[in-house]
Amino acid sequence: MKTSARNQFRGKVEQVLIGAVNAEIYLSSKGGATIVASITKESVATLGIEVGVEAIALVKAPQIIVVTDFGGYKVSARNQLAGTVVAVKPGAVNSEVDIELGGGEVVAATVTNDSVETLGLTVGQPATAIFKAGAVILAVQS
Repeated sequence: MKTSARNQFRGKVEQVLIGAVNAEIYLSSKGGATIVASITKESVATLGIEVGVEAIALVKAPQIIVVTDFGGYKVSARNQLAGTVVAVKPGAVNSEVDIELGGGEVVAATVTNDSVETLGLTVGQPATAIFKAGAVILAVQS
């Protein structure tokens, strides 16, 4: 699939929880990460989402928040993927920060250069990529 979304997690639907309006979809990626998506019930039906279906979870890099120290806080974002910074690519205003997860998948985040400096982001540093379930777009083979 060709798309502008930097983060593409391929995997299998492991769980579907249907609510009154929306559904939570749990996708187990090939690298071992679990991605939670919140989509409408209508989208579940239209896409034919059910347990066992192969899907791709798409997340744009600007939707990723990079955390290096939770400071004792918990956050409401369902997707919290811990890993190690493997690249910091500075630009004029923003930088791309790549975080490699335990299974070898890489999450790309776009953050301000000020954030890179404030967080002291360097290669080899532990970091967690965080994003809301609502930031995930699911795609299935048609």
